[in-house]
Parts: sequence; structure tokens; C-alpha cells
Amino acid sequence: MVTGEDTVAMINQQAESIFGLSARDIGRLLRDLEVSYRPVELRAYIEQAKVERRSARIQDVKWQRPGSETVWFEIHVNPLVDAENGLLGVSIVFFDVTATRALVDKVVQTNRQLEAAYEELQSTNEELETTNEELQSTVEELETTNEELQSTNEELETMNEELQSTNDELHTINDTLRERSIELDDARTFLDSLVNSIHLGMIVVDREMRVVVWNRYCEELWGLRADETTGVPLTSLDINLPLDTVRPLIGNAFVDSDQTGEVVVDAVNRRGRAARIRVTCTAFRSAEGGVKGALLLMEDQT
Repeated sequence: MVTGEDTVAMINQQAESIFGLSARDIGRLLRDLEVSYRPVELRAYIEQAKVERRSARIQDVKWQRPGSETVWFEIHVNPLVDAENGLLGVSIVFFDVTATRALVDKVVQTNRQLEAAYEELQSTNEELETTNEELQSTVEELETTNEELQSTNEELETMNEELQSTNDELHTINDTLRERSIELDDARTFLDSLVNSIHLGMIVVDREMRVVVWNRYCEELWGLRADETTGVPLTSLDINLPLDTVRPLIGNAFVDSDQTGEVVVDAVNRRGRAARIRVTCTAFRSAEGGVKGALLLMEDQT
């Protein structure tokens, strides 16, 4: 926290640990400290908060100190005012969103792998259909030239060899199709395990707001199974979550896919107990980068 004259007034223990600050820095001008410009230039946001009396949020801020892992922050710059709107100072809060970002990246990566496996399977199906058409054409030719084949054993043997070769190709393609189906099943199993392993509620909806993914944590939180929600509009589900507050986050994800929305709401869980739920919403993209829907992450902060 800094005063209206940009003097450091307070530093908490986490900030000292992450940015190498100490109590000796209290009373110094913020611009004399490295944290004022690294990991992001803060001074313009602070000045904006002071002049406009309006909070600013800085997303996707990357921070890495030598010998440490990369940390991602969402930074909130909030003006502190008195009852007459007089400026008392500015608070700067760094939220560690590393885990959430890693989870979203992993889900996107897995989805791309699943779509790639599906495209391979679709390609194999098309090849199989083409081969079946070729086989049907060969059979028709066999029926048309049956009289000639009956009179010429040598021609019949040649045609039988060609038919056997075609059958071998068909078996090969069938084997390939079976392998691709197994790979697709493995990918789906992996995705289900990943989705159900996280200790957050995860919901994916398509652009018509129909539920595509509903993980086990959501089942525990809201009392509905995945098979009861998949394909059903989110707004029609009987859950005690204020969807009127959540729906704008989904709409923003469709319109501005590069932004992540967040809201904290009061809800009632499946046990009838009051719960404080933090909802984070981001766009759910296809492998080509288009927005296919929205991804909602729910954390019970009760």
C-alpha cells in the first residue's frame, strides 16, 4: 500500500518474500523500488487510480526470479478514499493465479489432443468408405464378367487374387480403425481422469449454453450427476447458484475471448448449506482457435 504521495506505507509478509522487500522499504518512494516496474510497470495504473478514483486490474502478469519457477499474477490496483472521496492512498494486491492458468492450459492441450485423435479417426473412416466403394465396384465387375470367367480359369484365378488383395487391404484398414478407436477411448479416459482429479468445480458449456463437461467436484457441490446435466442448458439446471450473476461472465467470454472473468457469489450447496463460491470464466477454444464455448471453474471459499 502507498500513500497519495507514492510513499510505501505497508508491505505484507508475502510481498516481502516474493519481491525481496523488507520493513526498511516502508517510507521510501515506490518509484525507487524494483517492484514499481517489474514484473509490470505499475506507476501508470497507480496514477490512473488516483486521478479517476477507479480500480484497475492487470491480468496475465508473468514473474520469474533467477532460480525460481515462473509465477503468474493478476494484479488489482485500488484507490483508497475517505467518506468525502478524498484520496488516502492506493492498495496494490498481487493474486497468484499460477495453478488456475496451468489447469486451463492443460485442459486446452488435452482438448486439442482429443480433437486431433478424432480427426484421424474421421480420416480413417473416409478411407474405409472409399475402400468399401472400390470393393463394391470390384464385385459388380465380377458379376458382369462372370460368363467370361467361367470360360477362362486363368482369368478367374487372377480376379480372385485381386479380390483377396482388396480384402487384405480392408482388413488392414479395419485394424487401423480399431487402433484409432482404442486411442480415442484412451484420450477420453485421460480427459475424464484429468477433469475429475482437480479439486475445483469445472463446467464447460457450448455457445448455446448447453453443458458439455460436468466434473465430479460439481456433482459433490450441486448434487447432480454428469449424465443428468450433459446436453442440458445450464440455466435450466436445478442448482442453487445465482446464474443471473454468472451468465454475464459467459457472455463476455464469447465476445472477448482473451479476457478472464471472475465473480464471488453466495450459493447453497447440495447439503443445503450456505456457500461462498468463487467463479472464474474463460473462453473455451477449439484447436483452430475459435471460441466453442466457455469454461467455468468454481472454488468453494466457505
